[in-house]
Amino acid sequence: MPPQLVAFMVHRGYWAIFSLVFLQEIGVPNPVPNELVLLFSGYLAYAKILSFPLVFLTIVAGDFIGTTLLYFVFYFFGAKLVKRAPKWFPVKKIEDLKIKITEKGMWGIYLGRLIPYARGYVSVAAGLIGISPKTFLINVFLSAITWSGGYAIAGRLLGKQWNTAMGYVGAGNMAFILIVLLVVILLFSRMKKQNKDKIAPMS
Repeated sequence: MPPQLVAFMVHRGYWAIFSLVFLQEIGVPNPVPNELVLLFSGYLAYAKILSFPLVFLTIVAGDFIGTTLLYFVFYFFGAKLVKRAPKWFPVKKIEDLKIKITEKGMWGIYLGRLIPYARGYVSVAAGLIGISPKTFLINVFLSAITWSGGYAIAGRLLGKQWNTAMGYVGAGNMAFILIVLLVVILLFSRMKKQNKDKIAPMS
């Protein structure tokens, strides 16, 4: 992580985190991979510089609001924008995503948002084919919790090893790890709740 970016996130806190995540989601590239920003945000909570619940909410909000804005731009103005799109615009990739989303429906949006390097184009594709806002918003909210929230959880659990872990595995592998991690946490929480219910005194 560049020292300037570390200082920006430490001193500006939640506003810096929200800005970096939001800008990435609307298509403005960050100076470092977004996954690194998310992991470092979780580390800041581990180091007690920031509150983890607020970090989690800030990250999910930045992800959700940013990608939703992109979706609505293409939902209302997509046809005109595509006609005037520059040569570098990834039309082929978006066309492929449109087919997959059409075939898989709501799960296509959720799963597409969990694929590194393709997740940003899912909002564009969903807007272009006119996926209903209700369907899109529900799935994008869930994917924001899974992806961005998952990286924040991983950053907090990894602690001082957050940067080392990112260096050893790519974004794709890290995405798989965080999804597995979330599943394990959910299963553990469920088992814990069931055990509490079993030992609860009978009324």
